[in-house]
This record gives sequence, C-alpha cells and structure tokens, in this order.
Amino acid sequence: MSDLSLLWESENERRRSSWKMSNILGVSFFKGTVEEACKKAQSGGLVVAPSGPGMANDLPSCEIYAQALLNADLTLLDSGLIGLWSKFFKREKYTRISGLAFLREYLNSGYWTGENSLWVMPDKAQAKANLTWLRNRFGIRISEEFVYVAPMYSRKGEIIDNRLLERIEELRPQNLFVQLGGGVQERLGLYLKNSLTQLPAILCTGAALAFLSGQQASIPNWTDRFYLGWMFRCFDQPRVFFPRYMKSFRLVYLLFKYGERLPVK
Repeated sequence: MSDLSLLWESENERRRSSWKMSNILGVSFFKGTVEEACKKAQSGGLVVAPSGPGMANDLPSCEIYAQALLNADLTLLDSGLIGLWSKFFKREKYTRISGLAFLREYLNSGYWTGENSLWVMPDKAQAKANLTWLRNRFGIRISEEFVYVAPMYSRKGEIIDNRLLERIEELRPQNLFVQLGGGVQERLGLYLKNSLTQLPAILCTGAALAFLSGQQASIPNWTDRFYLGWMFRCFDQPRVFFPRYMKSFRLVYLLFKYGERLPVK
C-alpha cells in the first residue's frame, strides 16, 4: 500500500469522528451549509475548493496535489459535475459549496474586517482591481504590505516560496486569501500549512474574488446554484476555458471506476 493510501485511510478515520462529510475519490468533502463552513474556517487551517478539472487531472497524476486535498482542514465540493453525478447516480445528493459561494459568504459575514488579512494575488492588474472592489464594497483600504503578488509557480510537484513564508511570519495575519488558479493554490496551501509556526485561515478559493471584482466572467447566484458557472466562463474566454472543461469529463470515468476510493495505483 502506498504512503498516499495510508494517509487517505488515516485522514478518513480522523474526519469520521469530527464532522459530517461525503467521501468522493478518496477526498472527504464538507457536508453542511456554507454558513457552517465559514464558521469552521474562521478557526484557522487549510481550506480548499478543488475544481472539476483539478479532480479529473491533478488528483490521479500529482501526489502533492492529492496530499493537499487529504491534509486540508476543510474541503469544499466545488465541482458541479460531481454534484450532477451524485444527483443522478447516487442515493445521496452531495452538498455542493463552490469556492465563489464560500468566499462571498465569508466576506459578507464581516468577520475578517476586524483582523489582519494577507491577500495573495496572481498579478498586479488583478491585485489592483480586486483591492478596488474590496475598498468600494467594504470600505477597507488594504496596505501594500498585506498584498503579495505571487511568482509563477511550477505546474507540478512541490511548491516552496520562502519570501511569502517570511511575509506571513512577520505580519501574522489571521486570514490568508489565496487567489490563484486551481492545481497551484492547493499545493501552495499545503506548503504553508506544513511550514508556518502559527496557522491562519488559509482560504484557497481560486479566482473567486476575480469573479466578484469583474476581472473574470460575472457569475450570478442562480447559475452557481444550478452548476452553470463553467458555461459563463466558457462564453467569456472560450479558448482558455473550453479545452479545460472538456478535459474535466474524465472525472465521470474516475467516479464510476473508483467511487469513494482514491484514484492511485
């Protein structure tokens, strides 16, 4: 049995005794309301919302990505494809909480406004637009020291960023909002969780803030609820997102073949 399989078994045993969950492809997803998820996240730890393409491609092929999902303190079911699959082929309907729905609720709760938060952004342009939206929406000006523009991380394997680690250790934020792409943010989150001396809420919600600030396709609440957010993204940037979401249909094969088991050899 591989080390990853042993980690899967130990994590499953731990989570069975802690809170409600749904086990899909070896990953224990939170089974509760978005309000409950936000409350749990506020206590600190790694929060991930893996996408359908990530589950389809990175989970079976990238051990570090799989470790990130297994070691997360809170894993949200973001994939609409898994939601539809459970609706038609499982007796139990899985609870879906997208990264967008989670971040929207977390921000609107106002809990974080009385604390220090560090924002990890993919580039300067998105950082500027996102910070402007946060200032207009919540009346909060975020100083430059609490904004970190991430370098180009490797597409596979372990991520190490000593500069970011030093910034977090120096500022001691209670919240770390990671606004990077899926497949990267989870591995970065695992590195930070394993390296920090004091663990903040590490919120890996992908491009959710870019949706809210208008940097990516605007996704109305009803489309997110009906699993149609992917379609809006494809209409907005077809050359980028159409190939990505076509690859995610491999997820159907994995779901039928492995079910609750981790798709590793």
